Amino acid sequence: MHHHIVAIERVHQPLPDTFDFPHTLTTYHRTDASQLAERLRDATILIVTIVKIPAEVLDPDVTPNLRLIAIMATGTDPVDLVAARARGIRVTNTPAANIDAVSEHALSLYFAARRRTVILDAATRAVPSEWKAKNSLTQRLRFGDGKPPLTCGDEVLGIVGYGGLGKRVATLGRALGMQVLVAARKNATPSASSTATAIDNGNAPSLKNALAPPATAAAPDESRIPFDQVLRRSTVLVLCLPRTPETIDLISAAELAAMSPYSVLINIARGGIVNEAAVVEALKADQIAGYATDVFETEPVEEDSPLLSEEAKALNITLSPHLAWFSQRTLTNLGQILKTTVEAWVKGDPINVIV
Repeated sequence: MHHHIVAIERVHQPLPDTFDFPHTLTTYHRTDASQLAERLRDATILIVTIVKIPAEVLDPDVTPNLRLIAIMATGTDPVDLVAARARGIRVTNTPAANIDAVSEHALSLYFAARRRTVILDAATRAVPSEWKAKNSLTQRLRFGDGKPPLTCGDEVLGIVGYGGLGKRVATLGRALGMQVLVAARKNATPSASSTATAIDNGNAPSLKNALAPPATAAAPDESRIPFDQVLRRSTVLVLCLPRTPETIDLISAAELAAMSPYSVLINIARGGIVNEAAVVEALKADQIAGYATDVFETEPVEEDSPLLSEEAKALNITLSPHLAWFSQRTLTNLGQILKTTVEAWVKGDPINVIV
């Protein structure tokens, strides 16, 4: 069969030079919602990264030939998976491509939040000089109760979402001397092992595993700590889980109130998992010590986001524009995994299957 492949976001997609099956490849630098129907009319394979593919686009009258949606990312939230499943359209992703870059970015956000790098930079540059006036800027680093910041050996790192990324973050945390707690799912039924401290074993999935068919049986998970205990005990909480209907506002006012006032919250997962208005209020009330995020409820971040408000400017908030994934290694991995995943589906031996 001759396939018509359509890639609608070349701006995000390091596409392979070719695929090892008969095909034509049409690429677009960017695509907005109004252009989807026209551009996907003849597609049998769609390559997408962040553009929303809603149910109406998956209607047979709109995309009559579509058989595969290859998401060039780990997250699958752009695609209406229910509609794809009902239509019989296969959906795949590209797991493990960005684990190194995103986990390292998580550490950079942690250090920026804990050491208040952005705040200190602004204070150091300020004219007239606050540093000269006060002889020291230690107050900028103190917690609400006046205590100085923690160092890595005194941190308790809580991981929410323990896939490949969570495991890698846990390994890096251990290397820095942190105690690592792995959270069970929120509202999960406690198990006999859930009261034990869960420590990562350092085995993140390799690129080779991402290119191979999934194993028939998974290894048992490490012991998990109940979600509410992880909230209370962690001084660093890193979110590494997908955005689903169940994880929207996973961290909101009640959860933030339960956290340590010394804790910093790091979001390298997806926007919407943390309630942005609630986190601003928690920082104002000294319920937590800092928030650092690479993701936002709306992207690109809107001017009316609570995180960009006037009151937020004085708070310990560090922002980056959803670029934690961006690295030379990630781009190489994405192209290789995508090529292997699409070719495996064409051969009838699909891998990295979501639907």
